[in-house]
Amino acid sequence: DELLGNAYALLHPINFAEPFGLSVAESMLCGTPVVAFNKGSMPELIVQEKTGFLVDTVDEAVSFLKDVKKIDRTYCRKWSQENFSQEKMVDDYIEVYRKILDKVC
Repeated sequence: DELLGNAYALLHPINFAEPFGLSVAESMLCGTPVVAFNKGSMPELIVQEKTGFLVDTVDEAVSFLKDVKKIDRTYCRKWSQENFSQEKMVDDYIEVYRKILDKVC
């Protein structure tokens, strides 16, 4: 919490189509914006210019670093809590299991 919460930003230059970026969610839950390559699940995790920045190159990532200070860290944390909190994730998993059981039973 302390490391991510006090960071200026999380740089997430993934080089593959990551199915879910747990470190991205953890960072935003600490209120720390993320600058990530626009691959895999990143567009589902990051709200452009609200919780971070989606970029295509290292140079683009560097150019957006000056804009990180424009991100409202309180909003970043609130948004991520609404979407990725432990409670939300558990509720969503239970809902998926219910749907599976409804089809099987």
